[in-house]
Amino acid sequence: MLAEGTTIGAYRVLYQLGEGGMGVVYVGEHALLGRRAAIKVLLPALSANAEILQRFFNEARALTQITDPGIVQVFDFGQSADGSAFIIMELLEGEPFDRRLARLGRFSVVDTLRMLTMICRSLGAAHAKGVVHRDLKPENLFIVGDPAVTGGERPKILDFGIAKLSSNEPSALKTRTGMMMGTPVYMSPEQCRGAGDIDQRSDIYSIGCVMVTMLTGRPPFEAEASGDLIVAHLREPPPRIATRVPGIPDFVELIALRCLAKSPAHRFASTADLIAALTAAEDTLLRAGAPATGPGPVAASSALLPRAPATTLGGATGQTVLARPARARRPIGPLLVAAIAIAGAATVSITYVVTRAHRRASPAASGPLVETPPSPAALVASPTFPPDAAIDAAVDAAAPPAPAAPPVATDVVAIDAGIPDARPARPHRASTRRPVEHAPPTDPASHEPVDRGD
Repeated sequence: MLAEGTTIGAYRVLYQLGEGGMGVVYVGEHALLGRRAAIKVLLPALSANAEILQRFFNEARALTQITDPGIVQVFDFGQSADGSAFIIMELLEGEPFDRRLARLGRFSVVDTLRMLTMICRSLGAAHAKGVVHRDLKPENLFIVGDPAVTGGERPKILDFGIAKLSSNEPSALKTRTGMMMGTPVYMSPEQCRGAGDIDQRSDIYSIGCVMVTMLTGRPPFEAEASGDLIVAHLREPPPRIATRVPGIPDFVELIALRCLAKSPAHRFASTADLIAALTAAEDTLLRAGAPATGPGPVAASSALLPRAPATTLGGATGQTVLARPARARRPIGPLLVAAIAIAGAATVSITYVVTRAHRRASPAASGPLVETPPSPAALVASPTFPPDAAIDAAVDAAAPPAPAAPPVATDVVAIDAGIPDARPARPHRASTRRPVEHAPPTDPASHEPVDRGD
């Protein structure tokens, strides 16, 4: 426990923000600049563990390589006089992504596409530096205000604790064949197999899982046991979004299906390809008169997501408690619901974008492109289809957009950046300023991160 006024690096500790199973988070202030930051401090006993220390600093190494407004900043890291490791990082004001999702039930289609586009741009910046996140999920995203973007909000990507760094980084945490790292609900098939050659397409699969969760309020695969989830990622075709939330446009579902292809070669080859599909879909919906923001109602059977712990370190679950309870958090504002539906014919450019990215990712796909009319029936693949074959059939045809969801406007509350957790049109051709730390409740085992490293 650090006393107020303790100096860590160039920062003076102001107060404790929260604590986890492996460390404590403080709010600190730069001695000269007056800038406030979140200071994550690893417990001294754990700082002496070489592997845990490497995992802890892996996050700092990953983040210092990337400069992007959608990725949390690291200002400094090192070890204090008593040997405790620390990371000094950006203190965020906003709302945890998973809390927003639980509060609203699900995001509107347009908000989903817009948020995912920003996430993919930031993720692309990481991929360009050779950094693969490997643990993308709603719990590792955070919504902050940003007047420079449409809608005035942007998501930030957190928790690069199990990120895979480029091979030319000698001190980076390396993934060995057979080492399984990630959170089973959002893990790619290759992560589930413990493959050692994970690349950016693994993150694209996780984006597909997040997309389904945003649109429906539930992840694509659900099971109580982690083993059952792993089998589902490896063998089961992704469920139809329309069976959960009727009215989601088919061309939007196609994007999720492409992301969720079992084979990396059948997914979008890069975040740039995925962004092209997302923005084309958003433009089509907006031209058709879709509301620019706001979620829709959630079906009674849709269960709200439990809050999974963060995975900065990997290993075992840590419990978070809040410090300074005297300051009351600003209550969440009222929901302003407007029942607005949209209808209109979609251009086939969405299908073209998805198909083009698919062909780029699959060199074997060659030959003349055949022009075919859109057919919504093509999306209704039998559950017995091989997963990739079902997706391939769907990509070659899309339906016009169906009515989308009504909008909701909300206030946001102030939340901190995170706490160390104990989990080591072309034709178709074929805010009161009160940072609050995440306080994860007890979650099912299937939502807990998995780290089976040596």
